[in-house]
Amino acid sequence: MPPSEFSLAREAATQVFEAGGLTHDGARAVAEEMPVSFLFGGVPYAVMMASPGDVEDFAFGFALTEGLIERAEDIRALDVAARGQGVAVDMRLAPEKMRGHLARRRAIEGRSSCGLCGVESEAMLPQARRLAPAAPVEAQAVFAALKNLSANQPLNALTRAVHAAAFCDRDGVILIAREDVGRHNALDKCIGAALRQGLRGQNGFVVVTSRASFEMVEKTAFFGAPLLAAISAPTSLAIARAEALGLTLAAVARADSFAVFAGDVARSDLSQHRTAS
Repeated sequence: MPPSEFSLAREAATQVFEAGGLTHDGARAVAEEMPVSFLFGGVPYAVMMASPGDVEDFAFGFALTEGLIERAEDIRALDVAARGQGVAVDMRLAPEKMRGHLARRRAIEGRSSCGLCGVESEAMLPQARRLAPAAPVEAQAVFAALKNLSANQPLNALTRAVHAAAFCDRDGVILIAREDVGRHNALDKCIGAALRQGLRGQNGFVVVTSRASFEMVEKTAFFGAPLLAAISAPTSLAIARAEALGLTLAAVARADSFAVFAGDVARSDLSQHRTAS
C-alpha cells in the first residue's frame, strides 16, 4: 500500500543552546506530516494534514464523523494511491449515502489543528444525534485507561509531537489506540479502526491526550460512545455540546484525578486505585 512508503518519523539535525552559554550539535526524531486527500466517487472533498499511518482507519472515521456514513458497510470500496507528497483516498459510498453527500457541500483545505476549514455556514456543520441513555462509566475504568495510555503511544514516546486517542471497554482496557499530529485525526483514526473491527461505541468510552473542543465531543457522539475523557481542559462550547448530546465529558484527567464537566460517572470503589497510586 502507498502509505507504507512513508515513515512515521525521521531524524533531524539540531543545534542545542544551553542556558550556561554552551552550544553543541544534536539530533532528534521528528514526526512526519503529509497531505491526505479524501475523495468520494472521484470528487475531491477534503485535504487534511496528518501522520502517514492508518490511512484506511482515518478514512472510515472521517466519513463517520462527517455524518456521511453510519456503518462500515456504507463504504462500498476504498482506494488508496500515492499523490504528490502524500496520498489520496477515494471512497465509493452506498447509493443512498452518496445522494446525501451530494446534497451537502463542503470543501476543506485541512489543517492538522482545525476541523472546520471550508464550512460555508454553521448550519453545514456535522451534528450528531443525542445519545441514548446508558449506564454511566465507572470512575475506576477511567483511571485504568489513563494509567495505560502512555504505553500505547510509541510515536509520541519517540517524537513528543503527536496526539493519541484510545477506545476502551467498560473496564478501562484499551482496545484500540491511534496517534497523529492532529488531535482530530487521531480520534478519527481510532473511531475508524473500531468501526472496521465491528466495535460499538456504546460498549466503551474514549480517551484523548488533547483538550476537549466541541469537535472532539461531536466526533465521540457520532461514534456513540457515552463518555469522552481528555487530558487537557474543555472549552465552554464542548461542555454545552456534551450536555445537549447526553455525553459525559471528563477532562483535566490525571493519574490521580479528573473533573466531570457534563454528565455523570459512576462512583465506584476507588480504594484499589488509591492503594496503587
